[in-house]
Amino acid sequence: MKSNLLLLLTAVIWGFAFVAQRAGMEFLGPFTFNTARFTLGSLSLIPLLLVNQKRKSQRKNFYSANKKLLILSGLFAGSVLFLGSTFQQAGLVYTNAGKAGFITGFYIILVPILGLLIKQKTSFYTWLGAIVAITGLYFLSVDEKFETNIGDILVLIGAFFWAIQILVIGYYSNKVDPFQLAFSQFLVCAILSLFSAVVTEQIILQNIFYSYLPILYAGIFSVGIAFTIQVVAQREAQPANAAIIMSLEAVFAVIGGWIILNEMISLRGFLGCILMFIGMVLSQLYLFKKKKEIITT
Repeated sequence: MKSNLLLLLTAVIWGFAFVAQRAGMEFLGPFTFNTARFTLGSLSLIPLLLVNQKRKSQRKNFYSANKKLLILSGLFAGSVLFLGSTFQQAGLVYTNAGKAGFITGFYIILVPILGLLIKQKTSFYTWLGAIVAITGLYFLSVDEKFETNIGDILVLIGAFFWAIQILVIGYYSNKVDPFQLAFSQFLVCAILSLFSAVVTEQIILQNIFYSYLPILYAGIFSVGIAFTIQVVAQREAQPANAAIIMSLEAVFAVIGGWIILNEMISLRGFLGCILMFIGMVLSQLYLFKKKKEIITT
């Protein structure tokens, strides 16, 4: 119950982060906002890194031998994170927070499907969930005139990179220190965002101050605190439960957009949200079946 509540808190923080990211676009460009967001996220992990460094002194030789791998994994994960966050942030300029939350949540289905490329098995439930979710995505993003919002397309592209990022983290998390990996990927993402902002946007410090609340929330709470809570909670939570609870971030994105930004979703879009959420849940049912088989054995 404790782990489930922590995961629910993570979903709430991530859901409302879409509102913060949307609000941050009022004065800042996508690259400038992400620079500030991931820089803060990196800095917020430093105290945790220092505490964790003392606790893992007995494994010092292991982590020292993996410094090169840590650098490579940080560069790889950070680059993919940069692409995912860039497309998502750019999409939020043209679409609302609620729709972006559900479209981004599509990564839950994309992860096992993309896993086929590295010879991971994909269950019947995943394919069934994908069909239902894609149907929901159609109702959410394509209107009666068969027109779609450019922002929805950008967020969907971002969801593909979020899925790749999850696979990358899953591959490297057992080979290097997970907190150092998180710090390095956030730092790489911040540096790439800064370079892109300098080249393509006009950075005005006054505008950054105007957006300090969205930046603080998206940086410290969404990137730093929520990540830490997720790591702590998933030590005891079942994978199936964790995946479904965290997918509730899409629901809280809609709630946050409605309460804070006065965003409204049409009946057609609401139907799409429901179908996408059902598809996300269906895609995780194989984990419950797997858990039952293990218990029976």
